[in-house]
Amino acid sequence: MQKSLTNPNAGFGSVAVFMTAISTILGAILFLRFGYAVAHVGLGGVIGIIVIGHIVTVPTALAVAEIATNQRVQGGGAYFIISRSFGLNIGGAIGFALFLSQAISVAFYIIAFGEAFEPLLAYMSEQLNLHMDVVVLKRIITLVVMTILALIAVLRGANIGMKALYGVVALLFVSIAMFLLGDPIDGNQPLTLNETIKEHDSFFYVFTIVFPAFTGMAAGLGLSGDLKNPKKSIPRGTLLATLVGMLVYIAVAVKLAVSASVEDLASDQLIMSRIAIWEPIIPIGLAAASLSSAIGSMLVAPRTLQAIGYDSIMPFSNFNNWIARGRKEDNEPINGSLITIIIAYFFIVIGDVDFVAKIISMFFMATYGAICLISFLEHFAADPSYRPTFKYNRWIFSLIGALLSFWLMFKMNWAYAALSSLIMAVIYHLITIARPEKQGLEKLFKGVVFQLSRQIQIFVQRANKEEEQSHWRPFAICVTEDSFKRQAAFDMLRWICYKHGFGTYIHFIKGFLNKETHHESQEVLSRLIKQSEGSKSRLYLDTIISPSYTSAIAQVIQLSGISGKGNNLILFEFSRSNPETLKDALDNYHLYQATGFDVCMLNSSYKGFGYRREIHVWITAKDFRNANLMILLAYIISGHPDWHNAVIKIFATFPQNQVEKQRARLLELIQGGRLPISPTNVCFIPLADNQTIQEAIVKNSADADLTVAGFTPDQVTNDQSWLVDYGDLGNVLFVNTFNKKDIK
Repeated sequence: MQKSLTNPNAGFGSVAVFMTAISTILGAILFLRFGYAVAHVGLGGVIGIIVIGHIVTVPTALAVAEIATNQRVQGGGAYFIISRSFGLNIGGAIGFALFLSQAISVAFYIIAFGEAFEPLLAYMSEQLNLHMDVVVLKRIITLVVMTILALIAVLRGANIGMKALYGVVALLFVSIAMFLLGDPIDGNQPLTLNETIKEHDSFFYVFTIVFPAFTGMAAGLGLSGDLKNPKKSIPRGTLLATLVGMLVYIAVAVKLAVSASVEDLASDQLIMSRIAIWEPIIPIGLAAASLSSAIGSMLVAPRTLQAIGYDSIMPFSNFNNWIARGRKEDNEPINGSLITIIIAYFFIVIGDVDFVAKIISMFFMATYGAICLISFLEHFAADPSYRPTFKYNRWIFSLIGALLSFWLMFKMNWAYAALSSLIMAVIYHLITIARPEKQGLEKLFKGVVFQLSRQIQIFVQRANKEEEQSHWRPFAICVTEDSFKRQAAFDMLRWICYKHGFGTYIHFIKGFLNKETHHESQEVLSRLIKQSEGSKSRLYLDTIISPSYTSAIAQVIQLSGISGKGNNLILFEFSRSNPETLKDALDNYHLYQATGFDVCMLNSSYKGFGYRREIHVWITAKDFRNANLMILLAYIISGHPDWHNAVIKIFATFPQNQVEKQRARLLELIQGGRLPISPTNVCFIPLADNQTIQEAIVKNSADADLTVAGFTPDQVTNDQSWLVDYGDLGNVLFVNTFNKKDIK
């Protein structure tokens, strides 16, 4: 079985995504049902349908673009995104339903292709006086075309399919242009928004019929494994196809409204041909639209099934291996294509796909709702690992898209919505029974539970009990007795823990616990809370009474933390003019090492944090472990509103023979980690003879608002001038990590 879902010869780009999506968006519904829609709900109603449809599809397109640039999207398109976000059990249930809808869509579009021949067959029957059964002939045509399409898919795969798609899409746009340039049937009709036939269908009934026209937006996702650069191609192609499709829909609806009466629009499903400047172009366009949509679905469905097999979520392992197997040279999903072809043939022979078409709409709507929900939950969870390079930062759009999708499912037809939901629930149950080890609902809610239940310590602790620390979050504490002398430590902690983690700020009171000291601690806590109100901090504030700083530290680092998880970072602060205050913290360094804490020491100066516009990160050859945490902390701090538009600059000092190697490593780390750091802001500083790193920092970071530097444990026991000798420099944050952090 292939070890990857990607095509080793992948070469498609944004154009392929656009073509696949637009060919499905501008499909049979546009040619066969837009006239009917204008007649039954009026031009205003059709525009309303287009707007509502795009309130679902545009947030979905934006969410797709965002999610696709946060993770490496392999084959399987929408299924891959959903399963990697919601877990394989939920992803498998939705993905299998999505595959069925894609496979049945092939039959739906081929049958629509046969409808394009109705005028020609009727003409031949009338003019040549032939006694022909038009229904039988259309069925023969659809079976022949399906056979040709099946041979293309099996023998040549995506490459020949994409070449054919280019030609079909070109013909499709020509037919639409010739329709828009045509003359009205009986002279120009007055432009009205609400004129309908007398006995018209309801708005949501018409919406149910027209909505499949909007389902092509995510079609390009299915080519994800065949794209050279999915992170660029998927957002560009998907968003462009969505925009172009919306403009064409509105243009066609307006043209229909001003070119024919509502009675003509209601009675003739090929009314567009009577308006076009060349009548045969519309059946040709319908054929092109149907064929292009069929090709698009034929390209996408097998890849969805291949991805499902690759994840081994179906009950039968041999079947999983068989459907996951691709052609050796290009990983073309031949076995998935065979299953898709069989399903398509079955429904073509039946011929009546009205029931299935409604189920298809429900599955697509569920898929769109799931994608929007993923985007919303990712924003809500505020995971530092969620750093998409395409960001529209409007979680409300995703929430509206998700809620509207699920609401419309039941508004369109509650019975079919319930049946679709039941089918997916049954599939989910079967997958869970067969593969109980696969992740399910807990993966969906883990990040959200973290944000909602900071006070529910036990639940969070159990939910994350066996979690691997692949995505680091700061669970930071600060213990100080200088809370009312300097604000720097408090500010640093609230910036680090603003939304990505959890911070506990503890004021140390030296003494034994008794009535007087307890009363003092309560007063101090009230004062801290009042002081923090102006900063709108999200820190948990507390006090600790202990006879010595050492015992206070020993107590604090053993606490599980109010978040329900153990703390992993401790922050100390000292004044540059009075470094002796750090002595107690340094003397207890062995405690931090023994308990696996990352350590930050803030050297605060009279300049403070300046204008909060520049953060300088200094990396030396000794910072092999520290570098990633230093960069990640700079990124997290820059995300606070107080550091709005702050620029991160990286300065590196390495031996001359390592400069190019380290430059490539740093640039790859920044690009691969999707960090907002320009390559032009990565500077390598050669140290002059006898020049110390402190001198280089003072010289190059004189205007920095925050300087981040690393240190090693052995420096703590040696000469500590490296903590102090920074002249008039602004605040400096020293960082040492217990374990190297990954930036993914």
